[in-house]
Amino acid sequence: MGARRLPRPARRRSRQGPVTRAATENARGVVVGRRPARVRLLWFGIAVAVVALLAFASVVIGSRDVSIADVVAAIGGSVDNTSEAAVAKRLPRTVLALVVGLALGLAGAVMQGVTRNPLADPGILGVNMGASLAIVVGIAWFGLSTATGYLWVATVGAGVAAVFVYAIGSLGRGGATPLKLALAGAATSAALASFVTAISLPRGDISGTVRSWLIGGVGGAGWTSIGQMAPFLAVGVLVSLLSARRLNSLALGDELATGLGERVAVTRAVAALGAVLLCGAATAIAGPIAFVGLVVPHACRLLVGVDHRWLLPFSGVVGAGLVVASDVLGRIVARPGEVDVGIITAILGAPVFIAIVRRRKVSSL
Repeated sequence: MGARRLPRPARRRSRQGPVTRAATENARGVVVGRRPARVRLLWFGIAVAVVALLAFASVVIGSRDVSIADVVAAIGGSVDNTSEAAVAKRLPRTVLALVVGLALGLAGAVMQGVTRNPLADPGILGVNMGASLAIVVGIAWFGLSTATGYLWVATVGAGVAAVFVYAIGSLGRGGATPLKLALAGAATSAALASFVTAISLPRGDISGTVRSWLIGGVGGAGWTSIGQMAPFLAVGVLVSLLSARRLNSLALGDELATGLGERVAVTRAVAALGAVLLCGAATAIAGPIAFVGLVVPHACRLLVGVDHRWLLPFSGVVGAGLVVASDVLGRIVARPGEVDVGIITAILGAPVFIAIVRRRKVSSL
């Protein structure tokens, strides 16, 4: 005789037990992903090394190539010739590219974790354009002119846009699905971009500056603006990294996260605050650079898995490398001129966005 079959309720309980235990371990950070720690550390070390090489290339490559001796002399404070002067200008530009890329890569990973939306990105969800509109309104109507003012106004604009898009995407049946959030973000970005054009176009005194800033770039960086950005960046990075374990809980779903003692609304609000600070600071200094926050987290998940304790710092490092690489590439392809970073990242990121949208299994994280 064959083995007696268990009654249906007993079989259902036997299947649910291991799943629940695995989910609990996932939420507590015990078992998230299957990549060994040494593999993750290896990839992280490789990423840091590649970013360091890209930063060095950013300093030496441009309309005028410079030598290592010129780099060392410029770092030491000696600016005696044209090459050393070029290095002195490229150093803050390289640092700005690093911190902007770190901010956008980290913010993209946090947004995808908060919304459980694989299409979440500061540009796609309208956050960058919200910050842009706030700055343009401040310049045109309130005489905004300081970098510190840009930072505060951009942060407020980014926060308002994020809340608006999430509220619109949550309407109707099913709540905030990835498709609804992406559509709400795209529509909001288009509307905000129209407002930016309507405000700046009649103002000949600011229209040229606004148009060039909206492309997104790191040229003309200075140590003063980077220093003013640093407190916003530091707070945003700290809040985002401290939210990593709770984002692992959110990945299980709201009901299970609540059952494990997680305050879902508070977790989302705090993590989103970190992302908004990062996006606002990056946009205020460099303009709205798109697709970095979308492409980087997807690439990082392939290397280090879905554990946000690894994914968030890895996304920051890889984001920094992507922006620096885009800046270097923009100098090479149009020598002796240059192509702004925002154009390069759009060319690289648009095909990735299309590929993600076309995947049938992309419904949530």
